Amino acid sequence: MTTPPSTFDEAYRTGEPPWVIGAPQPAVVDLERTGAVVGPVLDLGCGAGEHTILLARLGYEVLGADASPAAVELARARARAAGVDASFVVADAFDPAGLGRFATVLDSALFHVFGAEDRARYAAALTDVVEPGGRVVVLALSTRGPGFGPQIDDDDLTAAFRTPDWHVEEVSTSTYRGRVTHAGQEASTGVALGELVDLPAVLARVRRQAPAQTSSRS
Repeated sequence: MTTPPSTFDEAYRTGEPPWVIGAPQPAVVDLERTGAVVGPVLDLGCGAGEHTILLARLGYEVLGADASPAAVELARARARAAGVDASFVVADAFDPAGLGRFATVLDSALFHVFGAEDRARYAAALTDVVEPGGRVVVLALSTRGPGFGPQIDDDDLTAAFRTPDWHVEEVSTSTYRGRVTHAGQEASTGVALGELVDLPAVLARVRRQAPAQTSSRS
């Protein structure tokens, strides 16, 4: 079942959600360092804006987008506090066509909040914003973890992108860093309240296929 955007908006308005750690995900930092991120970049489901701010500071053309107005407000405030000129918009991940065209769509902890039907719908919607030859990079919590939040299997990702528009280049294991914010997370992870924890994650790189070329004979 897909988690509704209102759930996330409420989480941002009432406190610091467990996925807000005040810094970029280490896995995303490593991706940028190894050249896996190419601009222009759409940080879809940008949340508090950590990755948009990181990439803008490094000189990338980048847009942060989130369905939660509260998240976008927070991201803009954090960019101002960091002295970084970063752009953010409120947008529906299932209807991103008006955002432009991008060489990279960065999805950190968005894909895993969707149910099976919506995962396929999301993959289809991304064809409107990823330029041919461009890439979607997905970091999602894995079912190998303790149940910290929504989780996916590796097969969930390959199933969603199993269409002629996409080529799944790589699915690998990674980690996702969160903050323990309630007793259930403390019990499942063995990490004290308020502390950071690294959780099993799925990291995928999916390439947008170029449209098939047609030929005609005269």
